[in-house]
Amino acid sequence: MRRHLPHGRFTALTACVAAALLTACSSAPTRLQYQIPQQPEGSSGHTDKPGWAAERFAVAAANPLATDAGYQVLKAGGSAIDAAIAVQMVLTLVEPQSSGIGGGAFLLHAAGNRVEAYDGRETAPAAATPDLFIGADGKPLAFHDAVVGGRSVGVPGTVRMLEQAHREHGALPWAALFQPAIQLAEQGFNVSARLNALLSNEKFLAQDPVARAYFFDPDGKPWPVGHTLRNPELAVVLRAIAKDGSRALLEGDVAQAIVAKVQSHPINPGRLALADLSGYQPKKRDALCFDHQAGARDLRICGFPPPSSGAIAVGQILGILNHTGASALALQDSPQGPAPSADWLYLYNEAARLAFADRAQYVADPDFVRPPAGTWMSLLDPAYLASRALLIGPHSMKVAQPGTPGGVQTGMAPMPDQPEFGTSHISVVDARGNAVAMTTTIEDQFGSRQMISTSSARSGGFLLNNELTDFSFAPRDAQGRPIANRVEPGKRPRSSMAPTLVFDKASGQLLMSGGSPGGALIIHYTAKTLHGIFNWGLTPQQAIDLPNFGNLNGPTLLEEKRFTPATLESLRARGAEVREMNMTSGLQAITRGQVHGKPMWLGGADPRREGVVMGD
Repeated sequence: MRRHLPHGRFTALTACVAAALLTACSSAPTRLQYQIPQQPEGSSGHTDKPGWAAERFAVAAANPLATDAGYQVLKAGGSAIDAAIAVQMVLTLVEPQSSGIGGGAFLLHAAGNRVEAYDGRETAPAAATPDLFIGADGKPLAFHDAVVGGRSVGVPGTVRMLEQAHREHGALPWAALFQPAIQLAEQGFNVSARLNALLSNEKFLAQDPVARAYFFDPDGKPWPVGHTLRNPELAVVLRAIAKDGSRALLEGDVAQAIVAKVQSHPINPGRLALADLSGYQPKKRDALCFDHQAGARDLRICGFPPPSSGAIAVGQILGILNHTGASALALQDSPQGPAPSADWLYLYNEAARLAFADRAQYVADPDFVRPPAGTWMSLLDPAYLASRALLIGPHSMKVAQPGTPGGVQTGMAPMPDQPEFGTSHISVVDARGNAVAMTTTIEDQFGSRQMISTSSARSGGFLLNNELTDFSFAPRDAQGRPIANRVEPGKRPRSSMAPTLVFDKASGQLLMSGGSPGGALIIHYTAKTLHGIFNWGLTPQQAIDLPNFGNLNGPTLLEEKRFTPATLESLRARGAEVREMNMTSGLQAITRGQVHGKPMWLGGADPRREGVVMGD
């Protein structure tokens, strides 16, 4: 049963809905018998979401078909990891622009208050060199000149990482988790409004003959909304992975097809080799956890460590804010709905400048770059954050400089600002009390625009990532100092992905699983949701619904048409350059709360995308 939580605080849940809540039942695994649900009609605009409540388990994903696959797995007694695998395989099919088996992912898993971090980030080929994205003129390539083709493709890591997580935490058989995606690929799914809109605005995908034959009609137009799109080629690949595991993707015919596609691109060939694929290994890392006080609550927030910059930057922003007057500033009402005040936004954006300055200076793959002062926690040290907060004055600093955590200077150069896109997020809590927060990506919209098909029929397939463009295109600065996030063989590019699990510090109880897509803005979407839930007392849906904002150590970015003219003018009066823009987050969050005094999971999904939450 799926329960929707009306807008307004969760205490407004109607008695009739509360009476319909299911009671807990046995969580013993049963045989998954997947049934294709009624097909959704997603939107690429803004669709109000009701909020959801569930008693035993819940799953949130960016597409209703993907969410439903995870729901059916949980209903059959599957674990949170099982559900995440089923969701990811369906997203490969129905949200190909954002993530899939041709990309990478970061996954946090909690069993009680024990948190494990599974790194499925792509790696650079062994033949990659620091000048990979330097053109013949000696200058960094333009972004899409680097992206489109084989040059940008890293070794896909999602499937092998999920395979490892399933060995350790799976409840249902590996092969069973591929049933939903296989059936949908063979029987077809309806093209959603969002997929149609993205295809209509896409400039590069049709250059690939396989992608053109799959995504577009014979006249070269995107398949219309509601068109039944089948992908038998993907079904073949998924059946092979279900039977033989990640070897079916990273070795044999599929691996040969990947390498041939990458190396033979007519304009922009890449350096990926068969040995890169077969030798890929996911990594288990120590989750990056830190204490945080939100109002009167003491929290333990856990995120992903480097090569992701997400948890560090989120923690720095929230920690710096705690050394300002931001915690005393409430939301304000406006004709556009509740929104942060100009005073709060000013403090947030100044804190964000400081965090992004440190991010550009220090964060990269920890197997290649030492953390400042020998530990990444130096960037989250309370005394260091307090010293950074002292730099916030009445007039904007415009561009912040990196600090010296632990008092240690570095010989590295800061990375120049660079585009960063893509991604999807999955949150799950299961009936056993386990949780997953997983952010997954192929980077730019439709990745490298290279679609893999192992048959001459070209009846679909899957897209390859362009993850290597998350490295710095320039390996050194003008003074010759190396940039920490430069390309190196076998290295994992820096990310902004921020899958997040939040616990009550005293009891260890899980309070939240959440995260978002959105490139570098992931950091701000996640921080907004955390502050909204734990400082402003909002439900997850209310926090997600708040207007978006952010700062990448430059202009103040505000979601267009969501803030009053007075707010914009107040920020400008303090020296901030303000830009209004489309800020399409894709937030998912599941939090622990109560409905009429009964403990419940409360779920929220972003109104800016197609996602929903389902649970019992």
